[in-house]
Amino acid sequence: MVEADALSVSRAAVGPQRIVCLTEEPTEVLYALGEQDRIVGISGFTVRPAQARREKPKVSAFTSAKIGEILKLQPDFVVGFSDIQADIARELVKAGVEVWISNHRSVDGILDYIRRLGAMVGAGARATAWADELRLGLDAIEAQAAALPRRPKVYFEEWDEPPITGL
Repeated sequence: MVEADALSVSRAAVGPQRIVCLTEEPTEVLYALGEQDRIVGISGFTVRPAQARREKPKVSAFTSAKIGEILKLQPDFVVGFSDIQADIARELVKAGVEVWISNHRSVDGILDYIRRLGAMVGAGARATAWADELRLGLDAIEAQAAALPRRPKVYFEEWDEPPITGL
């Protein structure tokens, strides 16, 4: 009986327990996976899920972060996105914090991101199931779109200075 209790404790502690999310994406993924209790800080740009904005301290923007405030939260893992956050990551790594900066640039990259982040926090099976479900939905949309008589043109602007389009 003691061995079973020790096993359940070790399983509960899988992966990082105090996570700071420098962008909205990891916050949204971790909430979707039911791992929101691990999040101790989020980006000020986070709007999804709305609950995160009410519950979690905002410690970063996209190109800047309150390094001192992040360190006060004692994170054991920080998640960011893009080379634009390299300086933030460098400061946190120098302070001894583990940082993962992803750089996905496609829908398949986003699905892989969900799987990787889930695996890193011990929720790999749930993350894979969710990514697979999303893929099935996207495949259905693609099949419907193939039947359209013409393809729409879309302009997508991600950032205005410098101009970044179509990520």
